[in-house]
Amino acid sequence: MRMLLTVQMDTEKANKAIAGKTLAQTLKSVFDRIKPEAAYFGSLDGMRTGFVVFDLKEPSDIPSVAEPFFQDLGAKISFMPVMNLDDVQAGLQKA
Repeated sequence: MRMLLTVQMDTEKANKAIAGKTLAQTLKSVFDRIKPEAAYFGSLDGMRTGFVVFDLKEPSDIPSVAEPFFQDLGAKISFMPVMNLDDVQAGLQKA
């Protein structure tokens, strides 16, 4: 299922990860596994935030996706199922 993962990073922990050159490693380790369709970065509620679209194969994969962000960055995480235009159109055909 296509998911939007929102990762709001704790400022202090993210600052340490940037200074220690580990932020890129954390992102790469997760992204190598989930192979995101898209990833964008900006700010939300005054926090560094990543917006990542990826295919969640199994609900049991959630901990392996979330834990590096919790442990390394003290992040707030949310998962939200999302659709692209083709998905919406297919769904409307069923409605």
